[in-house]
Amino acid sequence: MSFGKNLRIDPDRLWDCLMEMAEIGPGIAGGNNRQTLTDDDAKGRAVFQKWCEDAGMTMGVDTMGNMFATRAGEDPEALPVYMGSHLDTQPTGGKYDGVLGVLGGLEVIRTMNDLGLKTKHPIVLTNWTNEEGTRFAPAMLASGVFAGKHGQDWAYDRVDADGKRFGDELQRIGWVGDEKVGDRKMHAMFELHIEQGPILEAENKDVGVVTHGQGLRWIECTVTGKESHTGSTPMSMRKNAGRGLALVTELVHEIAMKNQPNAVGAIGHIDVYPNSRNIIPGKVIFTVDMRTHLLDKLNGMVAEFMERAPKLCEEIETEFSCEIVGQFDPPAFDEGCVGAVREAAEELGYTHMDIVSGAGHDACWINDVAPTAMIMCPCVDGLSHNEAEEISKEWAQAGTDVLLHAVLKTAEIVE
Repeated sequence: MSFGKNLRIDPDRLWDCLMEMAEIGPGIAGGNNRQTLTDDDAKGRAVFQKWCEDAGMTMGVDTMGNMFATRAGEDPEALPVYMGSHLDTQPTGGKYDGVLGVLGGLEVIRTMNDLGLKTKHPIVLTNWTNEEGTRFAPAMLASGVFAGKHGQDWAYDRVDADGKRFGDELQRIGWVGDEKVGDRKMHAMFELHIEQGPILEAENKDVGVVTHGQGLRWIECTVTGKESHTGSTPMSMRKNAGRGLALVTELVHEIAMKNQPNAVGAIGHIDVYPNSRNIIPGKVIFTVDMRTHLLDKLNGMVAEFMERAPKLCEEIETEFSCEIVGQFDPPAFDEGCVGAVREAAEELGYTHMDIVSGAGHDACWINDVAPTAMIMCPCVDGLSHNEAEEISKEWAQAGTDVLLHAVLKTAEIVE
C-alpha cells in the first residue's frame, strides 16, 4: 500500500528531541557519556517514558530493563510491529548512535497521532538495555537474553571495571521490570540507525537498505615470552611478546584484506605486561575482532588465523594461545521487511543503496526470533563511537520518513 510522498515526519520536532536527550549525560567534547545502568541512563529512561506516555502509549518493562512503549492497534489479536534501538552510549559517544532509532520511532508515533492514523497491528517502540556493552560485556546483552542467546542469570552476573554486577545496578537505578524477558511475540521489527561508516556519505545516498549484518568473532589471544632488560638483552636472545603482537597484528590485516569485500579485522583491546619502559614484554593479552557477512568466509578467516598465528609466534620463540570470547553469526534480514524499507525509500524519492551493517545491533539478535530489517542514515566521515559523531537534520528525516512508511505498511493502516 502506498501512502504518498506527502506523508512525512516533522524534522524539527525530531531534531529538538535528539538535542534534548543529548543534554542528559553530556560528554566533555560535545557528545554523550550516558553509559548503561548509570544515573544518567536512569534519567534518560524517565524522560523517554514521559514522552511516550504523553504520546498516548503505555509502557512495559521486562526483567532485563528493556522498555516497550505500546500504541494500541485495532485488532487485539494482531501481533505488534516493533521499532527501536538503544539510549545507552559509549563513554565518549555521540548524540545519535542508537538514540536516533529510539527517538525516530517516537517521532513516527507522534506523526501518526498528528494525522489520526490507525493500524491493524499494535506498534511497540523499544529501548534495548546495554546495547553498547562497554560497561558490561558483551554488547547487545539484553536483546541477546530476549532472543535466547544468553541466560538472564548469566547476564545479571556480568561485572563492570569496578566489580559491580549488572543485576545489582539494574536494581539500583530502579529499572527491573516485571515482565519475563523474551515472552513478547513480534509481527516484525525495524531498527533505524546511523551507518557508523563512510559508505553512504561517500556514495551520496540518503538511505541505506540493510540486507545483512556482519557476523563477528572476538578472539582473546595471549602471547607469552620472557621479561628481560631492554638494554642488556641481546637482540638474538630475546623472547619478545610485543613482537609477537606486532606479527599477529599484521596477520589479521592480511587475512581481512584478502577476503574483501565486506570483511574486516583489527586488534583492539591490548594489555602489555609488565608495561615498563625498560622491560621487554613477557606477556601480551589482546583481542582480535574479525567480521564479515558470510558465515563460510568468517569461519575461514578464523580458521586461517588460528592455524598461522601460533606458527608466527613459535618462530620468534614465544608461545601463542587463544579462545573465542564473543561471537554471533551473520544475519540475513527478512526479505519482506527489507522490501518494505526499499519500497518506502523509492516511493519517497530518497536515493538509497543496499548495504551490509558493519557493526552489531540489537536487530541482529531479534532477527532470530522475528522478521527484522534495518534502515541506515549517513554520518559525517563515517565517524561514530566518538563525541564528534555528526549527522544532518535532512539525513535524520530521510531515515525516519522511511521508518514511518515501512512500519505503516507492515502494521497495516485501517481506513
